[in-house]
Amino acid sequence: MKIQINTDNNIKGRDAMAEQTKATVESTLGHLADHITRVEVHLSDENSTKTGSHDKRCMMEARLEGHQPIAATHEAETIDEAIDGAVGKLKRSLDHTLGRLSDR
Repeated sequence: MKIQINTDNNIKGRDAMAEQTKATVESTLGHLADHITRVEVHLSDENSTKTGSHDKRCMMEARLEGHQPIAATHEAETIDEAIDGAVGKLKRSLDHTLGRLSDR
């Protein structure tokens, strides 16, 4: 499972954030690694230098072998919360989709 991290120019500490994000994705989705070819993560700060609630955004897209990609998005006050929310939503969607496929 390849993990690709993309950030906008407003995200600080990109290298450390990328490593932490990869670790979170691997620990949450690792049990599905045989089915996932790639996970793309897009991190952004919607309001840039302005303050505001829920302005950090994480969008994750998982590519499954032989199937359409599955995406999840979460907005929160911090990047960490946005990542945790998005990976949780993505895990539920993947578990549901792969569960349905195994029932066939």
